[in-house]
Amino acid sequence: MLKWTDTLDIAIELAETHPDVDPQYVNFVDLHKWVMALDGFDDAADRCGEKILEAIQMAWIDEID
Repeated sequence: MLKWTDTLDIAIELAETHPDVDPQYVNFVDLHKWVMALDGFDDAADRCGEKILEAIQMAWIDEID
C-alpha cells in the first residue's frame, strides 16, 4: 500500500499511469486527485500538504529525465 510519504514510488506509478503528461505543468489539485486514484494508494486525503505534492512532482520530473 502506498502512503503520501512514498514519494518516489508514487512518482513511478504516475509516470506509468500518465505517460503523455509533462509533470512540471501539472497543478497540485490534479496531482492530488491522480495520486488518490492510483491502484494501491491507501492514505487519507487530508494527510497531504503542498510540500508532499512538490516532492512527488520533483520525483516524477526526475523519473522521466
